[in-house]
Amino acid sequence: MKQTIEKLLGNQSLTQEESRDVMFRIMSGEYDDAQIAGFLIALRAKGEQSAEIAGFAQAMRDKMTKIESVDDAIDMCGTGGDASGTFNISTAASFVVAGAGVPVAKHGNRSMTSKSGSADVLTALGVDITLPPEKVSECIKTIGIGFMFAPSLHPAMKYAMGARKALGTRTVFNILGPLCNPAGVDRQLMGIFEGSLTDKVAKVLQKLGSKHAMVVHGYEGLDEVSTTASTK
Repeated sequence: MKQTIEKLLGNQSLTQEESRDVMFRIMSGEYDDAQIAGFLIALRAKGEQSAEIAGFAQAMRDKMTKIESVDDAIDMCGTGGDASGTFNISTAASFVVAGAGVPVAKHGNRSMTSKSGSADVLTALGVDITLPPEKVSECIKTIGIGFMFAPSLHPAMKYAMGARKALGTRTVFNILGPLCNPAGVDRQLMGIFEGSLTDKVAKVLQKLGSKHAMVVHGYEGLDEVSTTASTK
């Protein structure tokens, strides 16, 4: 890890394979919180590149619990972290899309920065968000929508949780969550907290094999399509 951090501090980017390797090691519990925090700070200071993000996402996908889905399923979610304090809208949009006949493999979590996240909304509605993978798969196949609770399907994330909490700021992990759908969807609408990242993340999705994806940012700072300003 020391050499990796020194490389980042020298303003040198990691290759996609180097990125995949370091994230796989993080997700395997090989580094302590201080090492992970140092890595995340150095990476953010340099600025994440598309090859790096793609490599990180590949490692997280290697470690996640996978859900059997249908070929044409879509996911709609945002990164969060836009500090706007808005309520969750992607969940409602997911039901509209599913009602129109498009299968939805919804991946989400509880809120970190907004008033509510997908998991918060569904819990308030009485939905069991902790169904086992086979039941989520059954939901997607039979009723056209299923919810995948991120903490249940990304157990290796526990190794980075201490460093993330200690830093208390946005890191590359805010971007990675929506890129690691356990159902392996290749169609996606993804909102992002920073407009300068839309093209970069679109390239990441292309590298990861997406067939049809949109990465959006509302110009007033939203990680979603805006109704009050232009959308990138």
